[in-house]
Amino acid sequence: MQEKQDTSPYGFQPRFQHFATQAIHVGQEPEQWNSSAVVPPISLSTTFKQTTPGKSSGFEYSRSGNPTRNCLEKVVAALDGAKYSLAFASGLAATVTIAHLLKAGDQVICMDDVYGGTGRYFRYVAGDLGLKVSFVDCTNLKLLEAAITPETKLVWIETPTNPSLKVVDIEACAHIVHKHEDIILAVDNTFMSAYFQRPLALGADISIQSATKYMNGHSDIVMGLVSVNSEDLNKKLRFLQNTLGAVPSPFDCFLCNRGLKTLQLRMEKHFKNGMAVAQFLEVNPRVEKVIYPGLPSHPQHELLKRQCTGCPGMVTFYIKGTLQHATTFFKNLKVFTLAESLGGYESLAELPAIMTHASVPKSDRDILGISDTLIRLSVGLEDEEDLLNDLDQALKAAHP
Repeated sequence: MQEKQDTSPYGFQPRFQHFATQAIHVGQEPEQWNSSAVVPPISLSTTFKQTTPGKSSGFEYSRSGNPTRNCLEKVVAALDGAKYSLAFASGLAATVTIAHLLKAGDQVICMDDVYGGTGRYFRYVAGDLGLKVSFVDCTNLKLLEAAITPETKLVWIETPTNPSLKVVDIEACAHIVHKHEDIILAVDNTFMSAYFQRPLALGADISIQSATKYMNGHSDIVMGLVSVNSEDLNKKLRFLQNTLGAVPSPFDCFLCNRGLKTLQLRMEKHFKNGMAVAQFLEVNPRVEKVIYPGLPSHPQHELLKRQCTGCPGMVTFYIKGTLQHATTFFKNLKVFTLAESLGGYESLAELPAIMTHASVPKSDRDILGISDTLIRLSVGLEDEEDLLNDLDQALKAAHP
């Protein structure tokens, strides 16, 4: 029987085949358990019996490996189109572990517009450890190429970026980076999830995600995920993870594994609601500008369609007026919740300049356009009509 490709109504790339089936079945085989449990159990044991000294059944100590974490890592690898995947205690724990692949004197080129925690680590911590960090707008490939030096060992991009939703050409960046044999290209795929984008297939060496967001999708765990195809990178990262102790709990692994079972359904709904919100805001007279890569008005819309299968529920917009107008807008929201984070089933709204990106120097925020009227929405799974009505009444309250 000929396989049918799922296509997007908005002209994006075809959906990855067998995604939902893989999310439900890979790494979940009941035969691996003595009980034949259909749902993988939570293995809370910290230690495992050895048959003879130095010989185990595959697990020795839970920091080094855990059956529940093993199930999660197998399914994440399949969804990322990767050979290997590692689960970490948080997205930043994964970031720090990747940074430990480098040594003092090495240079990191980091996308100028990134998650606040990533920027804070590279800006205020990595330098003290001897790393040289350069923040570069990697949407401009000439700037990326010009920034590479003999000391460059890691290029870190995020696409779409947080919170400005700039889109980086992963394949083009990989072409530039891999002209140099010893540079690693890492892509933060948090905003897209494995469902809408596979960085490894586009040439990245490392795909990293905060599973706290879309991959888990329920706002009840903190976790990071890293996927690679290189056996050498996998071995180095596992050694570093075990040495640094950056591992998640078995219970969190169980929750994330469960969350992945509905990833396809959730992302399709996020896409639908996100598009509806973006289209509503784009024609609203109380809104200065809308930034949503799924809209044709986005400057990298065509690029996004070439490298992604869809668009998530992240919408950024500038409300007309001042900080006071933005504050009034937040105070009047009823369905959206004023809170940090993103990617859960619930809709959230935040002001990056004061919340998630407050650690970014104001001069850099000004360059990036992270002003007091820039609002970031994480559009959830509620009814579309309720979301639009909530935004409408809050905007009217801010601008009577």
